[in-house]
Amino acid sequence: MRYFAEKLGYGDEIDFWGTVGLLHDIDFEMWPEEHCVKAVSLLEEAGVDERMIHAIVSHGYGVTGSDAKPEHEMEKVLFACDELTGLIGAAALMRPSKSVQDMEVKSVKKKFKDKKFAAGCSRDIIRQGAEMLGWELDKLFEETILAMRTCEK
Repeated sequence: MRYFAEKLGYGDEIDFWGTVGLLHDIDFEMWPEEHCVKAVSLLEEAGVDERMIHAIVSHGYGVTGSDAKPEHEMEKVLFACDELTGLIGAAALMRPSKSVQDMEVKSVKKKFKDKKFAAGCSRDIIRQGAEMLGWELDKLFEETILAMRTCEK
């Protein structure tokens, strides 16, 4: 998310974007059935402001019980990339390098077309996210690969 903040001209909000990225699945592990719903009370209890809460739970719009629609460009990026990072991460594990550092868009496109590969990653959500951003899938794939490269150990 920090990569996208910088890339899209929100450098002054890079920490905000990064924090949203870190917290977006805060409720998933313990309450998967209430994902993006339980997060609201957890974050409110912690004193997190409404803007950040909306940004965090909006990535579950139409997927989980969240009715917070992604409106800000950052929220649309998170919505689009959440599923895609899972697919790209799984594809990276299949590579000899086990890395995104040498991954190309064509590799992601091939895995994206294979419905059996990383079947839990919704291609429809990824497409919907690209649409929200007004991006072609290739651009979303490329930018997400580049973003993942910045934080891969």
